Amino acid sequence: MADGTVLHLLILALLCSLFVDRAGGACAEVDSDTEAVAGKGFKLGCISCKRRSEVEGTATVEWYFRAKGEADFVHIYSYNEDGGTIEHDDFMYRIDWKGSKRSNDIQDASIYLTNVTFNDSGTYRCFLNRILSYDNNYEYNDIISKVVHLSVVAKANRGTASIVSEVMMYVSIIGLQVWLLIEMIYCYRKIAAAGEEALREAANAEYLAIASESKDNCAGVQVGE
Repeated sequence: MADGTVLHLLILALLCSLFVDRAGGACAEVDSDTEAVAGKGFKLGCISCKRRSEVEGTATVEWYFRAKGEADFVHIYSYNEDGGTIEHDDFMYRIDWKGSKRSNDIQDASIYLTNVTFNDSGTYRCFLNRILSYDNNYEYNDIISKVVHLSVVAKANRGTASIVSEVMMYVSIIGLQVWLLIEMIYCYRKIAAAGEEALREAANAEYLAIASESKDNCAGVQVGE
């Protein structure tokens, strides 16, 4: 019985450790800001949280831009396991990668645009091409698209939408951390309770063994007499 409890304890500890490891990379999808200031830097947000965290995957990213008043999109940036590449001369040396690092399964595909100009006003589109790998060599291709409508102004004018977006971002992050803390406490309490039960059962088993041995010794003494 004690062995079964110990095995249950080990399984529970393993599940909790796996949960904490995955929850540690918690992802919150937040819309990008849409107003940049000329001469400043601006982060173009593109976040797509993976729904099936148990499935391994890889991802590549493509960014496109359509200037205000233009009809067609142009390819401006790409990112894969080898790093980022600026694809258009108008953005040369002005784009930095601000997305997921140390992982081929990208969830944050954000980029940072430096020295913003009024010509950067327009529509930006992010394509995140994710390949999920399943058993039996089966792969599933999932393409996620995000759109950012950017306006460039001469002076910062923080509107209500920007404030609400930032507040929601912090609320999401805090909510995820609180949820993670609650789950960790629950797991550790279950582990502690299971450990105490295992110790009690082991102590009881040892007591019964000693009692049985004492009884046998007593019976032996009586037979000898």
